[in-house]
This record gives sequence, C-alpha cells and structure tokens, in this order.
Amino acid sequence: MSVRVPVPDRTRVLERREHPVVRVLALAGLLVLWELVTRTGRVPSLFLPSPLDVIQSGVEMLRSGELVTDVLTSLRRVVLGVGLGALGGVSVGLAIGISRLAEAVGNPLIAATFPIPKIALLPLLILWLGIGEASKVAVITLGVFFPMAINTYAGVRSADPLLIRAAVSFGAGRWSLIRKVLLPSALPMIFAGLKLGAGTSLLLLVAAEMIAANAGIGFLVLHAQNLMETTKLMVGIVLLSVLGVLTHWLLVRCERAAIPWTT
Repeated sequence: MSVRVPVPDRTRVLERREHPVVRVLALAGLLVLWELVTRTGRVPSLFLPSPLDVIQSGVEMLRSGELVTDVLTSLRRVVLGVGLGALGGVSVGLAIGISRLAEAVGNPLIAATFPIPKIALLPLLILWLGIGEASKVAVITLGVFFPMAINTYAGVRSADPLLIRAAVSFGAGRWSLIRKVLLPSALPMIFAGLKLGAGTSLLLLVAAEMIAANAGIGFLVLHAQNLMETTKLMVGIVLLSVLGVLTHWLLVRCERAAIPWTT
C-alpha cells in the first residue's frame, strides 16, 4: 500500500513568505511600546530617549548635513569592502572547489585564519596600509571574504555529479563547466554567504570607524557616547538597523532575480 504525500502548492508557499503588513505592524508595535516605556518616566531619557526625540534629532542632523556625510562615508566603505571581499571569496571558493591542489593548499589556510577576529587585525592593517581609508576597507574585506569563500566552496562541492558528467560528455570545457554548471549550482550558497558577510561588514565598519576616523556612523556613535548625547547615539544605532534591513531586503530581491527556481 503506497501513501501519497501531498505536495504543497508552490504559489501558496510563496504567498506565505510575503507578509509586508505584518512586518510593518510588528515594527510599529515595537515603536509604540518603546514610546510608552519612555512616557512612564521610570526610565530617564538619558538612558533611553523616546523614538520621537530620536526622530527629531535625526531630522536636525539631516538638515545640518552631518548625517548625510556620515552615512555616505560609511556606505562607500561598506560597498568597497563587500565588493572586494565577495569577489575574492567567490574566486577562491571556486578555485578550491575545482582544483585538488588549490583545495589542499587553501583549506588549511582558511581553517587557520578564519577563527582570528578580524577587528584584532585592524592595528596591523593600520601599520601596513596607513590610518586612512585603506585599512578600514581592508578589515571589512577580510570579514566578507571568509564566509564567501567557505560558502562558495560548499556550493561548488554540492553540485549534482550527474549534471557535471552530462556537461563533460557534451564536450563542455573547464570554463564552460564553471559558468553553466558549477556557478549556478553554487549561487544559493553564495547568496547565503553574501547575507552573512553583509551583516558582518556592518559590525566591522562600526569598529573600524571608532579608530582614527573623522566621519562615518561608527564615528557618530563614538562621538555621541563620549559627549553622553544618548539621542544622537540612538540615531546611529537606528541607522545601522535600517541599513541592515535594507541590505537584507536588497540581497533577497537580487537572489530571487538570479535564482528564481529556488525561491
């Protein structure tokens, strides 16, 4: 006797993934709860300013141009760091996933260097590259490189052997095999690594901008902390949260456009 397992309708599955109204309501509920907590007076505004005060401070900083300068500076560093780290990570991941020699050399090196906290390398990067933009971009690049390399390698190794044999039997060369079989098979893992690397880049960005920087969200947070300007500090924290949400949303949209058959 065979038991037929019902297969869920793909359209309904996709519909269940999209809940924009619920997400907006959840965020609005969090803001209302935050405002109510501050309105009780039990929590001093120095420790937790209200959302309205944070928004008002953010608008004032936006009008003065301070916020625009900090956000654009941080975005430039993040884009450069994520771009270089992703390019290097995908290249190395493909290499060690395809070549046995590269795998024998690369895997031990990655295993030895991946556990090192990247922010601990920042003093060395400042010595090697100077105190300017290069060291800050480099530490972000390192933070993105490792999840990209590891995920790309895992994606290449998980490619269907039947597809590889079929491509080879039809006369596909090495580069054609990479472009048409291995890379598409690794795309889900590459995007997973990119999401992880994007979150890591924001963490490293703040840490890097707290050392010898005169602009950026990390500099804003540190400067506000030193002056005990809690409202401005919360503006920086909210900005980081918004950047994280927007980055994740953008990567999800790019993933759905690049690999619609898995989303």
